[in-house]
Amino acid sequence: MLGRTYAGQAARRPDMGHASMLRHDGRRAALAFLIVSLLMTLVTPLRAKDRPLSLVALGDSLTAGYGLPADAAFPVQLEAALKAKGHAVTVANAGVSGDTATGGLDRVEWSVPDGTDGVILELGANDMLRGTDPAVTERALDAIIATLKARGIPVLLAGMRAAPNLGPDYGKRFDAIYPRLASRYDLILYPFFLDGIAGDRSLNLADGLHPTKAGVARVVAGILPSVEDFLKRLRQGS
Repeated sequence: MLGRTYAGQAARRPDMGHASMLRHDGRRAALAFLIVSLLMTLVTPLRAKDRPLSLVALGDSLTAGYGLPADAAFPVQLEAALKAKGHAVTVANAGVSGDTATGGLDRVEWSVPDGTDGVILELGANDMLRGTDPAVTERALDAIIATLKARGIPVLLAGMRAAPNLGPDYGKRFDAIYPRLASRYDLILYPFFLDGIAGDRSLNLADGLHPTKAGVARVVAGILPSVEDFLKRLRQGS
């Protein structure tokens, strides 16, 4: 009888021990899961803030780097300047020489791929040189910005100014395009893309319209604080 009782107890002990081990392992697994979940909660926002940002420079020959080696174009020099200041960013060149604002609108969907974090929009110089009605230019730029906004892609607007020979009336109407759009869409505005180099022969090619490599470097130095503000806005929104 005692033998049977002892044997029965002995037979049950392994099962009881196994159940205890399972409970212990379950608690350890639950604790590990909780720790991992907490770590992921803390780490994920940091990763989102630290990941490289992808910018696209959508523009005309001033963006494309007309007459310059590929490594001297605005997007390349801008990316290098940003990286030198510690920013994790890439700047893709979506500049097309001769493009107008309407031309940019026609290609914005395929020039700005999905996954783009922000766009530097530099268009309108060719409209101005051709004497295009400023209302046409503004409608096209407005549509580009609206299209990108609908895709959740913020815009930094690089402005242009009319040449004096086009007359004061045209100049007033054209120059008002960019501040008005920036106000309408709450955009960061760099008022004049060619600030500091327009009319300076030493910083322009022989045509007097397109910057040299040194001229592009001057453009980059001028716009850099605005781009850094733009990156800060992008990070805060991520």
